[in-house]
Amino acid sequence: MAASGIPQGLAVLTGAGISADSGVPTFRGEHGLWRNFHPQELATLAAFCRDPALVWEWYEWRRGLIGDCQPNAAHRTLVKMEGAIPQFTLITQNVDGLHRLAGSQRVVELHGNIWQVRCMQEGTVTERRDHPLPEIPPRCECGALLRPDVVWFGESLPPDTLQAAFDAAQSCQVMLVVGTSGVVEPAASLPRIAKGCGARVVEVNVEATPISRYADETILGLASIELPRLWTRWQALP
Repeated sequence: MAASGIPQGLAVLTGAGISADSGVPTFRGEHGLWRNFHPQELATLAAFCRDPALVWEWYEWRRGLIGDCQPNAAHRTLVKMEGAIPQFTLITQNVDGLHRLAGSQRVVELHGNIWQVRCMQEGTVTERRDHPLPEIPPRCECGALLRPDVVWFGESLPPDTLQAAFDAAQSCQVMLVVGTSGVVEPAASLPRIAKGCGARVVEVNVEATPISRYADETILGLASIELPRLWTRWQALP
């Protein structure tokens, strides 16, 4: 594909930056403290087995913070891209569910979705957008505990999810990287894989990242502003 125009095969990788304009907070670092706990102390299977109520109280707090957040122009632009591009895959590191709320269908949620729960016994996954939950910790109809359907520290990404992301990176003509720091693996390797397979890499971020060193184009700015501009430019050129 040329340096501009609508690609026929597009893989998109998104991170926390795409949801910043929707008001979704970051839960890492000092600003991620909750009751003097770090996320690394709560987002683990060991912590859940030790005190499921405490872990669920934290996730209920998080769900409450993002429950009223709505998709922004960047999320909506990706929905338009999906409708116009035959081979399209959206890979996200975010667990906020805003891509699906915006209407995206072909979404690979690398780290899960905070609005989904998984039965600890049966493994079944269901959506639970009710907040607050009627009981903490929630239980499945079978009586077993439900856990947030997210990837915790120390857990591996689901093999099928990871393979779908790798397949998209290896087969796309263009990889669009939006709002990710480019340091968290395995997501950070996806643009390099795409580049190695001959894809053009386009980055949109508020600041330079490790991806900027090998990206074919880096656009500095807010995703909610720059992504609609990029899509308009692609549509205007042959």
